[in-house]
Amino acid sequence: MRVVTWNLWWRFGPWEARQKAILETLRDLRPDVVGLQEVWAAGGENLAEWLAGELGLHWTWAPSPAPERWQRRIGNATVDIGNAVLSRWPVLEREALRLPAPPDLDDGRLALYARLAAPTHEVPFFTAHLTSPPHASAVRCHQVTVLAEFVARHCGDTPFPPVVTGDFNAWPDSDEIRLFGGYRTASPVPGQVLYDAWDYADPSAPSATWDTTNPYVAAGGDPTARIDYIHVGRPDPGGPGRVRSARRAGDGPVDGVWPSDHAAVVAELEGITG
Repeated sequence: MRVVTWNLWWRFGPWEARQKAILETLRDLRPDVVGLQEVWAAGGENLAEWLAGELGLHWTWAPSPAPERWQRRIGNATVDIGNAVLSRWPVLEREALRLPAPPDLDDGRLALYARLAAPTHEVPFFTAHLTSPPHASAVRCHQVTVLAEFVARHCGDTPFPPVVTGDFNAWPDSDEIRLFGGYRTASPVPGQVLYDAWDYADPSAPSATWDTTNPYVAAGGDPTARIDYIHVGRPDPGGPGRVRSARRAGDGPVDGVWPSDHAAVVAELEGITG
């Protein structure tokens, strides 16, 4: 099973040209499941719906309940923002969770759960978008605690471990990433372990998903870092869900256009056939 996570940078920059580059990148990747953040919807159109139609995938999305701060940044109060899941298999159920944040940082960020009807095992799949200011580690620690509990509520009744994707806006050695994983420090949910798929990547491969070689990133002055993740629950011995590999994608221009300010992460998981 090929899993992708990608922040699509909403309607910032040359978004119409970027939309085509996003599609071409995903078409080349041929994913089974995609977790997307910063997906736009406006005027009856939805980027996730369009991508799903072009790629022949099922889809679901959850709009932010508080998009006003985003809308002020582009001067357009008619464009919504949210998370989405694209899937080769039908979506059996879904639920959105607003992630907590103090009023001065609350811009309506979400986690979205989708249970996928894969042919051999149902897959509990999640995609999340955590708050972004570098100083907000304590807020993200609260968010990953709530997210871990959300995962625990929805991961039962299938042997396939939960798959959690998203833009966590945090470095791998941060308190919030260690807390969420539950294997470098105590988990918010006793006994829950969520492995960082990048632990299975080639250690010599480029890892940064927020990379100053990207012109959209270079303009902001923040350092290069890996802030986008695919986490996978610990599989049962001999069971499905083991991570085979991980890598970056979407990390260069397509016909001269960079698709997003983030690179995507791709992971290959065992255990789904057909």
